[in-house]
Amino acid sequence: MSVVKKGYSMRAAYVLSAAVLSALVIAGCKVGPDYKAPTTQVAVKWSEPLGQGPTTQPALNQLWWRRFNDPELNSLVVRAARSNLDVKLAAARVREARALRRLAGADEYPTVDVGGSYTHSRNTFGATGSSQSAASIPSPGVEYDLYRAGFDASWEIDVFGGVRRNIEAATADVQAAMEARNSALVSLVAETALNYVQLRGFQERLKIAQDNIHVQQQSLDLTRTKFQAGLISELDVSRAQAQVAVTEAQIPSVEQSIRQTIHRLEVLLAVQPGALAEELSPAKAIPGTPPVVPIGIPSDVLRRRPDVRQAERNLAAATARIGFATADLFPKFSLTGSIGYQATQFGNLGSNNNMYYSIGPGITWPIFDAGRIRANIKIANARQEEAFIQWQQAVLQSLSDTEVALVAYTQEQARFQKLTEAVEANKRAVATSTQLYERGLGDFLNVLDAQRDLFASQDAEVVSRQTVSTNLVQLYKALGGGWEPESAATQPVASR
Repeated sequence: MSVVKKGYSMRAAYVLSAAVLSALVIAGCKVGPDYKAPTTQVAVKWSEPLGQGPTTQPALNQLWWRRFNDPELNSLVVRAARSNLDVKLAAARVREARALRRLAGADEYPTVDVGGSYTHSRNTFGATGSSQSAASIPSPGVEYDLYRAGFDASWEIDVFGGVRRNIEAATADVQAAMEARNSALVSLVAETALNYVQLRGFQERLKIAQDNIHVQQQSLDLTRTKFQAGLISELDVSRAQAQVAVTEAQIPSVEQSIRQTIHRLEVLLAVQPGALAEELSPAKAIPGTPPVVPIGIPSDVLRRRPDVRQAERNLAAATARIGFATADLFPKFSLTGSIGYQATQFGNLGSNNNMYYSIGPGITWPIFDAGRIRANIKIANARQEEAFIQWQQAVLQSLSDTEVALVAYTQEQARFQKLTEAVEANKRAVATSTQLYERGLGDFLNVLDAQRDLFASQDAEVVSRQTVSTNLVQLYKALGGGWEPESAATQPVASR
């Protein structure tokens, strides 16, 4: 009996060794295209003139919001990165992708199951051909107990690389998810800064309106005094009252914008409405822009923008899935085996005489599936083409975003300088027309026109100063800044 068992064991070992050796010989084969990162030709410099501020020095995008030198903005950005729900959602998707990568990697290894059973049976007189050990089964017509325990194992050998291609795709999916998280951080930081700059701009516009109402009210008081003295007609009083009322009408609209902007910031920071009202309601100046803004060259943007990097990783995943689909055209090899014990008495369960085992290779090869496999391959090829087009779109969009933000920033600076000159000229006009009117040498209509022009130019100057800062924020966003590692801003979104 021991010689027979030894012969069976040797035969099983030979079968197993031959199957494993054959698998190792051709295990390096992976069907489907090997991925090569796409390349594109870009200009060596920006098409738009850099103007005042921007330079081709390497971009300093890490923690760019600190260049505005506003502690409140710095605090808001850090808190937003810690609590924003979009960033948390993106981080959860990174964890999901990592789990799917582990799931795909598990297919490289064999699966082993352990099991046991107990049955109470009665063997019939006509039972023949039992696969169970004769030493374990009582004579026909006898009731008996059967205890069984053992291991079952199976291993599909990745001969043609389908599993490895799936792992390759899952790895690229993880990297794409991480870039999506980085892109969410870029957008979050930019949106926080944009809303903060707009808030300070609205607050300055409110102050300008209130200051102009004060000046216009003084003119109204002057006209009333002159009218009561019989020096002017009631027409000047009515005009002054209308001027004050028109300016006062601007107040509710600006206050509405202030409150709405604070609420938008509260959403970005994932806090309840009203949580930031006390903190942000006191007016502060619009954050000023730095004198020098290094932006680098166009090729830098393609390496830095997380949306471009995400599109490239999606292309890598789509390419790998072509091989995963193609592997189904080829046979699949597997090894299965089991070993265990069975006995009619529990105490005899570990006896060598009651041991059973089986081992052997298997092969499956689809010969007819109504075109399903080839259809899946065509689908995978089409999705790779879609991913490549999306990468091209991301490249063009990134370059276009930067050019648009660049021209907007430089041109708005020129506009702001002219508006500053207009404000100074209108201040002189108001002072001169008021003095002439007080002396009775000028018409009150000149005073009204000068005050109206001053208010309009001051408001436009504030809006332009606000726009210069927001355009710089857009430029930093277009350059892909704001996602580089920083303990205070990015630790909350790290994987668990």
